[in-house]
Amino acid sequence: MLRRIFLIAVAIAFVPGCSTVKGWFHSEKNKGNEPTPLVAIAAPIAVKQIWSTGIGDGEGDLWLRQRPTLDGNRLYLANDEGEVMALDAGSGRKLWTSRAVEMKAKRSKWTFWKHKALEAGLTSSPGVGGGLVVVGGRNGEVVAFNAETGEKRWSVRVTSEVLSAPLVLADKVVVRSNDGRVFGLDPADGSRKWVFDRGLPTLSLRGNSSAVGGDNGLVFIGYDDGTLVAVRVLDGQKAWDVQVAGPEGRSELERMADIDGELQLSGDVIYAVSYHKQVMAISAANGQPLWNHEVGSAGGIALLADKLLISDTQGNVWALDRNSGNSLWKQDQLQRRVLTTPAVQGDYGVVGDLEGYLHWFRLDTGVIVGRTKIEKAALRGTPQVSPDGVLYALTNEGKLAAYKLGN
Repeated sequence: MLRRIFLIAVAIAFVPGCSTVKGWFHSEKNKGNEPTPLVAIAAPIAVKQIWSTGIGDGEGDLWLRQRPTLDGNRLYLANDEGEVMALDAGSGRKLWTSRAVEMKAKRSKWTFWKHKALEAGLTSSPGVGGGLVVVGGRNGEVVAFNAETGEKRWSVRVTSEVLSAPLVLADKVVVRSNDGRVFGLDPADGSRKWVFDRGLPTLSLRGNSSAVGGDNGLVFIGYDDGTLVAVRVLDGQKAWDVQVAGPEGRSELERMADIDGELQLSGDVIYAVSYHKQVMAISAANGQPLWNHEVGSAGGIALLADKLLISDTQGNVWALDRNSGNSLWKQDQLQRRVLTTPAVQGDYGVVGDLEGYLHWFRLDTGVIVGRTKIEKAALRGTPQVSPDGVLYALTNEGKLAAYKLGN
């Protein structure tokens, strides 16, 4: 596992334009890979921080892309100290904290990866539903808590590290492990009901997309070989699969086609984006492609009524027509800033970057109209927005901040 993580990090370091490991091999020759300097905004919109708080050690350089999970008036989070917590979304006040896994070593700032020893730790964002909060760990731990009180309900183990948030449905908890297996667990006690197994390519990006769906009896999972798979909730059998992007190229690096970011399901259409420069709209019923467009991302998709928003691998933000996939606009002023998946707050889109900035842009034109900095630490997890328009963002050093627009 350590070898795989190292190979992925080195591969990403040498992807053209990528600055995820800024400073590792700094020289005059690679200044062209520095983040694009920020341009002053002439008349910025008003962005107000409501509150901020620390939640413990963040993910550091593990590339987990952890984010808060919003459910009603609560935020649920996990930290690298093995804790799960619930916060009041309005004030940031901690409501409860529970321990999911026992830590055996303290994090050292001198370690290469800046993390606690690999014996334990939480690696997924929380999944929430049906009165449960479910998290995944580095050793395949899957732990469920009562969402109201934080009382531990059950704990089981799957076959590998869990990077993506579990999907909590009425009759199953669907958990994706890092070895390509997907598990259907009983929400009552965590007992295993089925396993769906699929192989993985030799080299892939750090991360897994979370399963989505359930309402039509199917869950959808994006894989590292660029394939989207529909699996039946009832028994874990494959209903269909479709290749969003094929692994093309002579080297393993060129062939990476991971679907790692957020999938979006709306009605009978599911939208997926691959690292290998391809986004696709697909019929959720039978896997038939409806349209595709040559834009790639290591992140996911934000879905609006009329368009999709995507941050590509070079740091451009794209708006695509939801019905046709045609490009509506492209924002190129944030290149090489390693952007998060976009979020939508009111009339604006929002992305975070590797230097701790949040950037707001107009949804109709892509013009940047607002900016703030949480702290000097990267934003990797997708910002979350509540129905009443409050945005929540978590840095990789464990600082959580809430923002609203206007005075």
